[in-house]
Amino acid sequence: MKRYVPLMVLILCLGIIIPATGKEKLARVRLNEVTHSVFYAPQYAALNLGFFRAEGLNVELTNGQGTDKVMTALLSGQADIGFGGPEATLYVYNEGKIDYPVVFAQVTDRDGSFLVGRKPEPDFKWENVKGKTIIGGRKGGMPEMTLEYVLKQKGLQPGKDVDVNTSIQFALMAPAFLNGQGDYVALFEPTASVLEKEGRGYIVASIGKDSGAVSYTTYFAKKSYLKRNARIVQKFTNALYKGQLWIAKHTPQEIAKAIKPSFPDADEEILAVVAARYKSQGTWNTDPVLKEKSFELMQNIMKGAGELKQFVPYKKIADTSFAMKAVKTVK
Repeated sequence: MKRYVPLMVLILCLGIIIPATGKEKLARVRLNEVTHSVFYAPQYAALNLGFFRAEGLNVELTNGQGTDKVMTALLSGQADIGFGGPEATLYVYNEGKIDYPVVFAQVTDRDGSFLVGRKPEPDFKWENVKGKTIIGGRKGGMPEMTLEYVLKQKGLQPGKDVDVNTSIQFALMAPAFLNGQGDYVALFEPTASVLEKEGRGYIVASIGKDSGAVSYTTYFAKKSYLKRNARIVQKFTNALYKGQLWIAKHTPQEIAKAIKPSFPDADEEILAVVAARYKSQGTWNTDPVLKEKSFELMQNIMKGAGELKQFVPYKKIADTSFAMKAVKTVK
């Protein structure tokens, strides 16, 4: 007789529930994520639908609350794999560290934040923010740099035409806005939609839609870890790709149901609205390969923000071998 563990693996795509047994030996992977957001739905789908477990992995997820903190955890040995903006890998590489982190998979190919204002603006134009203050996030982080990139593309100069507040920590941006700071704030989901539903904020623009495709959220690990644990990294990438394929084939409502266990306090209806929004603007990659073109745009954005000392060769930071193998072997 099989012994069942308390947590059941929900296989929504098959319409059945398969219990996981306690007999299999799973490899432990400590994953530190930049924040907890519907923006990363492929990861949560892979976790909740049992794709990582099917690959023999026990993924221990921790919220780092910022890519800088994720990188600190990775470099200090508190995490095996980091999940956040690839800009952090460039900072470390340019510092001359020998065992620097390398990106081996990508989940999102554009910014996932939305500009939230204090009143509805159905006919919003970016010129509306002129003379206003936007709570933009940590200076040097991809969300803040992408926001500045979009502002410049729209003919607005940060610091001159619009004030971008970079003094507030990532996790405190929504509370600061609710406490009266700023005219606008850049928020990820589901926070942005929750504020809108409560009538305390209104989504006026998609920063990701206006920025275009850019390397945004990736998985990275130190070179030494990739070398010593190539089989684990391959299994991890396989599971992630299964999650990406599942997301691509299912409706926003099905996605909401699949990721709900990762957002127990969230309204499933809001999760579906958010999933539809992200899906419609092509936020989620359909495969885990880090594309060179979007990687170069990321570096140009960083350079334009004054945060990149020197350009880093794509092949130094990107190891696409795991992602390419996953695409070839996972069906």
